Amino acid sequence: MYNTLKAALLYCYFCNVKHLKVLNPFFLKYKWHFAGGLIFVALSTIFKIYQGVIVREGSNKIMSILESGTGSGDSSLFIKHGITLIVLALISGLFMFLMRQTIIVMSRHIEYDQKNQVYDHYQQMDARFFKEHTTGDLMNRISEDVGRVRMYTGPAIMYLANTIVTTVTVLIFMLSINVKLTLLVFLPLPVLSLLIYKVSDLINKRSIKVQQELSNLTTLSQESFSAIRVIKAYAREKYFTRQMHDKSEHYKRTALDLANTEALFGPTMMLMIGMSVLITVWYGGRLTILGQVEAGNIPEFIVYVFYMTWPFASLGWVTSLIQRASASQERINEFLNVKPDVKNNNASNYELLGDIEFRNVSFTYPENNITALKNVSFKIKKGETVGITGGVGSGKSTIITLLTRQYDVTSGEILIDGKNIKEHNLDVLRKNTGVVPQEVFLFSDTISNNISFGTAEETNFTVVEQAAKNAGVYDNIESFPEKFQTMVGERGVTLSGGQKQRVSIARAIIGEPQLLLFDDCLSAVDVETEETILGNLQNKMNNKTSIFISHRISTIRNSDLIIYLRDGQISEMGSHEDLIQLKKDYYKLNQLQSN
Repeated sequence: MYNTLKAALLYCYFCNVKHLKVLNPFFLKYKWHFAGGLIFVALSTIFKIYQGVIVREGSNKIMSILESGTGSGDSSLFIKHGITLIVLALISGLFMFLMRQTIIVMSRHIEYDQKNQVYDHYQQMDARFFKEHTTGDLMNRISEDVGRVRMYTGPAIMYLANTIVTTVTVLIFMLSINVKLTLLVFLPLPVLSLLIYKVSDLINKRSIKVQQELSNLTTLSQESFSAIRVIKAYAREKYFTRQMHDKSEHYKRTALDLANTEALFGPTMMLMIGMSVLITVWYGGRLTILGQVEAGNIPEFIVYVFYMTWPFASLGWVTSLIQRASASQERINEFLNVKPDVKNNNASNYELLGDIEFRNVSFTYPENNITALKNVSFKIKKGETVGITGGVGSGKSTIITLLTRQYDVTSGEILIDGKNIKEHNLDVLRKNTGVVPQEVFLFSDTISNNISFGTAEETNFTVVEQAAKNAGVYDNIESFPEKFQTMVGERGVTLSGGQKQRVSIARAIIGEPQLLLFDDCLSAVDVETEETILGNLQNKMNNKTSIFISHRISTIRNSDLIIYLRDGQISEMGSHEDLIQLKKDYYKLNQLQSN
């Protein structure tokens, strides 16, 4: 019987251990918490179970009084037994408190470390990773999945250790009294073990489905909140409400399937415990009549059985925790095992000058196999300004994406200061690059902090003001009641499109980077404001390499070099006057915008 129970417990602990092995370094890090917790588990259990011995002695004393027929006895003996039980209970409770203060605290430390580990891994991933995974799924793995793993590193280990120690200790006490009675009391355990074997895999599979459905639900919620203005503009509230209802219904059904499976454990185990009590009273009574055990052994056995009620009642719950933690850790491991395609192979620090050369560069987006650039070649000298234009989907933004190494080229090479971009220190490259993306993102913070985000150092407020002036947004900011301390709201929702673009420009230029990359960043401002901004930027762009991507001729006409892209290839390249004389695509675009 004991071997069957032991096998079941070992199965609970080691099931799918290949996914949970990655937690071993955390246990080693907090080894003193872990070891201390196990010691306190043992001490708490021993003091608790020893109460059965006191119950036996007290019961035997009562029986001796009844058998003597005196009807009375020394009450001090009963007071002594009562005080002893209270003291044992208090000591056991103290060690139980210390057990929780070590093991549960350890689980919180591991949760903290693991969330930081996952977040740091997210920070190292490239653009492809974030395009292939939804925000909801990313959030779910760092919150819900890590939380489920914590339930394994804390409560599951604590109660599993308590179950093992309680079982071993109770067996020692019981076997020392009567072997046959002990074996009969433990007779229901093989059924319990069989249930654990059968249901564990089912719990694991359904736990994975629950987490997947929760990721889908989180993703829909995140998208709905982010796009609330668009949803209201198109009066699509009911549609998204139905979508949320359907997703919630899927999640509910999946979670109920898991709950129904887990619900099998509790009643069954309580039935096994009840049968053990009945066997104790029935067979123990017979042994007492035969004189093979003392009368006090019967209540002692019942005490032991009830002390084992919670450990065995928790066995199914612990099994569920381990299975769900294994499923969650498997999902976490999937992300942790993904390595970024873009790697930093240089840790040295140096000055970036700004010479750029594209040499036969071709690029295909790996997530959808769309070829954005085909055999593109051009050179930009330090301090030059280049304008890039072309139709939608011609590969304009891809050039900036490759220059900031969000992706690496499929073929060809990009040289910066005569050295392949892959050989540059990625941190040096990006710290020396100011980027204004096509889709502006502002943090839910003050305007001042959003602008100063563009430099890693402490920024004087005067510098922030000057950057805002150069970006042509200073007067707008000053008109706000809180001025530079105005909170912009999530993704800059409180600002207009043009204001967000100009705050983003201020953020890009405040750090005095050597490379300035502007991706259609003036599309939301009028021509007059555009001219003001470009005039202000002239001083900032001196001796700096600048690239403007725009559909507006007015933005790029004064560039040293203008590139016109068509279907990922350079169809025209030269100055504004040169391209006008060619009377091709650039000329047609200029004519359309001049009318």
